[in-house]
Amino acid sequence: MNFFRPLVLLFLCSIHSAYAGTNFSDFIKDKSYHPGFYSFYHDQSQGKVYLEIKDFNQEFLFQSSLPHGIGSNDIGLDRGQLGDTRLVRFERSGNKVFLRQLNTYYRADSDNALERQAVDEAFATSILWGFELVKLDDQKQQNSVFIDYTPFLLSDIHDLATSLDQSKQGSFKIDASRSGLYQKRSKAFPENTEFEAIVTFKGSKAGDYLRSVTPDANIVSVHMHHSLIQLPDADYQSREFHPYSGYWSIEYADYASAIDEPLLKRVIPRHRLKKKKPNAKVSEAVEPIIYYLDPGVPEPVRSALIDGALWWDQAFSALGYKNAFQIKILPEDADPMDVRYNVIQWVHRATRGWSYGSSVIDPRTGEILKGHVTLGSLRVRQDYLIATGLTSPYKSRNADTTKMKEMALARIRQLSAHEVGHTLGIAHNFAASSNNRASVMDYPHPDIKLKGGKVDLSQAYATDIGEWDKYVIAYGYGDQTTRQRQQLIKQVQNRGLKYSSDPDARPASGGQLDGHLWDNGKDAVSGFEQVVKVRKKALADFGINTLAYDRPLSELEQVLVPIYNYHRYQLEAVVKLIAGVDYFYETRDDDTIKGVANISGKQQQAALTALLSTLSSDFLTLPKDILTLIPPKAYGYKRNRESFSANTGLTFDAVSAAEASAKHSIGLLLNAERLARLQQQAALDNNIPGVSTVVKQLVASTLGAQAKPGLANLVQQRVNQQVVDQLLLLWLKKELVPEVRADIYAALVKLQGWLSAKVKGGMDKPLVAHYQLLAQQIDFGLTKGKQVVMPSEIKMAPGSPIGN
Repeated sequence: MNFFRPLVLLFLCSIHSAYAGTNFSDFIKDKSYHPGFYSFYHDQSQGKVYLEIKDFNQEFLFQSSLPHGIGSNDIGLDRGQLGDTRLVRFERSGNKVFLRQLNTYYRADSDNALERQAVDEAFATSILWGFELVKLDDQKQQNSVFIDYTPFLLSDIHDLATSLDQSKQGSFKIDASRSGLYQKRSKAFPENTEFEAIVTFKGSKAGDYLRSVTPDANIVSVHMHHSLIQLPDADYQSREFHPYSGYWSIEYADYASAIDEPLLKRVIPRHRLKKKKPNAKVSEAVEPIIYYLDPGVPEPVRSALIDGALWWDQAFSALGYKNAFQIKILPEDADPMDVRYNVIQWVHRATRGWSYGSSVIDPRTGEILKGHVTLGSLRVRQDYLIATGLTSPYKSRNADTTKMKEMALARIRQLSAHEVGHTLGIAHNFAASSNNRASVMDYPHPDIKLKGGKVDLSQAYATDIGEWDKYVIAYGYGDQTTRQRQQLIKQVQNRGLKYSSDPDARPASGGQLDGHLWDNGKDAVSGFEQVVKVRKKALADFGINTLAYDRPLSELEQVLVPIYNYHRYQLEAVVKLIAGVDYFYETRDDDTIKGVANISGKQQQAALTALLSTLSSDFLTLPKDILTLIPPKAYGYKRNRESFSANTGLTFDAVSAAEASAKHSIGLLLNAERLARLQQQAALDNNIPGVSTVVKQLVASTLGAQAKPGLANLVQQRVNQQVVDQLLLLWLKKELVPEVRADIYAALVKLQGWLSAKVKGGMDKPLVAHYQLLAQQIDFGLTKGKQVVMPSEIKMAPGSPIGN
């Protein structure tokens, strides 16, 4: 660091002339100086950093992040995870300096300083940390002061201990003796200053998730990063949010709003982008949007990630930009957490997990300063597993699985485009699958079809950007007036492009016609029929050729899980048609108000019939030739979260696999909120099947079905048990609305009578004991108000991409 010594002396002469005394000279002795946005001194011998503060009125952005994660999707503390972006400033109070986080939600967008002050004084702020001033000669503190930043840097700004506690992974506190500055990633630049520390947590009672990813579960060492970021200039123009814009919303309360204007204002998050030649039809950008790819990504995944992310350049090109969106490899000496780099990181976890796109956003304006994509590395392996499970390609040791790899890489391209889209400010569009995959911002289920009697993987995933995506980029990054953007919205609506995002598509009780996750096709029922055909073909072919050579036969179970449950997500789309509604994000400005319409009774009945088909013993019972191929886990292997649930000890439990699937289907149907909505719809339209009709058909297709011999008989008993369990759960649910409760009560009373008659008549002798138990359960539930036999806690193995 001797190179900086002359620079330090020059700096002292020109700026720190007031520090010419002995005290300041002693202070900087043997410390390296790092000039930048917030300059600092590094005391290597003490492992401390001292921050220089010149202006206590300077507001800036503070960003925390987690460069080194824990590696468990369930805990949710991943490599590259961003914390909150905070608007802050340093404030002096006597011999202390406070770092105050300002309240950006409540504000007054006004030129009147007193009006702004009134709002500032009305709502609380937060002091993030208190620093002690470095004691120097008073005269030498006139131009700047110094604080020891180290204690704050070694604090738990990321709330890691809280996350571990909330996920029941143990009680942890920072161990200062094993924590310290990470010098390699602590640097100062003209517009940002970056600090990083190794922070060690010591604790006890570590949970299973933590134990699976740490060498010593009582000691957890991670890296934490602080970014101090200069505020952008005032040239950025915020863009208004519209419910149909396709963007996330940055909301705040503006108390300077006129009485006849909304108090709450909403803008979209987006990068700053301008043309070099504003009037040219095609122009390069003043500053292109550049994303840097993690150099640790291996081929062929690396090329797939680049290809998928570059799909967005198609949308920017459609706006008349040339090379406005670019992908480069992150330089070896660059820090992925440095705010100057938009980054696509490849993150490893112990299990499959979610990928996500997050951003550093100026909370005042919505301007995106940094996009940060986190892609889980195990996703590609799961798609390859599904592809091989669908096709059973291992007919020889040197079997060609190129098509299966291509499908997995196609998914990675789509995933890359999807998560980058989030960092451009774009929200999910779960209705895109009904528009021929019009957006990469949907959750895509592989669109597999049968071709010539064989499973065809060639069209599993989209291959470029969608029409919806081009519209969204035009709205957010095009150079139009507000009026022109309103016309753009009308144009895309007139083209029939649909939009449904998280609040409408995610809830289990949801009923939006087109807003579904992991589905395909314009019509959910038709898409379901296609999925069932593929599942049937894949199970018919499933066997020894489904497993690669040199693998234990017991690993067939892992391949079977996603194939047996292949229908699960399309079924979720189907069930939303029951008590479903057709609506979209309309505003008062729309020329024609369409309002809300209930799904027709015919469509609802078709959906109900499709769902009930998943409860038949024919659908759920696995053939004997599959069962005889799956032995208990081979030595050295063990069951894991991606295995089927089992109640048979070491052996594969096909009946419990069927029970888990049935439980999923019945639970979707007997959702309390769905049934409450259905009862209201049926009251308005006699063609819509009410709750009593739905339950009647459910009972008829399960308990009323003709019992079949063999394993199918046991499967049917588990299905019947699930029907009774979930009807009783509904009956006992305090929140259940009375009009639904009445029908559930009547159905249970009738079912109890039917079961008792079966027992007395001695019919279906193999099922007499089964019927007797169910009748007693219903009697106990109705008379005692609780269940004598607790419902099974069995559940399907993880799906999207892990967890339920």
